[in-house]
Amino acid sequence: MDRVRAKLEWFKTTLLPHEAALRGRLRRILPPTQELEDTVAEVLARAYATENWEPVTAGRAYLFTIARNLVIDNARRNKIVSFETIADLELLQSDTGLEGQLHARDALRQVEIIVEALPIQCRRVFVLRRIHEKSMGEIAEEMGLSVSTVEKHLAKAIAMVMRAWSQREEMESERAGVGRGKSAGDRAGSRQVPCSASI
Repeated sequence: MDRVRAKLEWFKTTLLPHEAALRGRLRRILPPTQELEDTVAEVLARAYATENWEPVTAGRAYLFTIARNLVIDNARRNKIVSFETIADLELLQSDTGLEGQLHARDALRQVEIIVEALPIQCRRVFVLRRIHEKSMGEIAEEMGLSVSTVEKHLAKAIAMVMRAWSQREEMESERAGVGRGKSAGDRAGSRQVPCSASI
């Protein structure tokens, strides 16, 4: 019973004060199809459900990490890959100041560069599907291709984008590790996005 009370106290003092910040950040990045309040509730529920809660003292960073993973899971499940989602995931890092926002904008530019480097057909299918949200049938008709060919182009494009994104994160992680002397644990954490986001 004492442990239950201690956990409730931890939840109220360490996590709940950051609920408004979490809601504000999620409001910026969630797709229109994802309910804000449901997502906030899910993040808080996941945070409370953690068994090893005692070491968690940075409530804001902890909630943002859970939210980030939840957004990635939903994007992967719904097969959604958009420039804004990928870039704005950076804003769910614990560094939420100007530097973090600039990093997110830089990430968006990097994704655009990656997409520009795709083969022409793959790039066109990717943009029509993920950015303009056209159906596979609409894309097939517009491009004069079969739906199965469109699906193959999209699968190839997503694989190439995520591979290039993963390589970029790997390089960023290595540079950060050398430049700031990050621990191996920190470097491993910075590589979780591309691994989780592979579709």
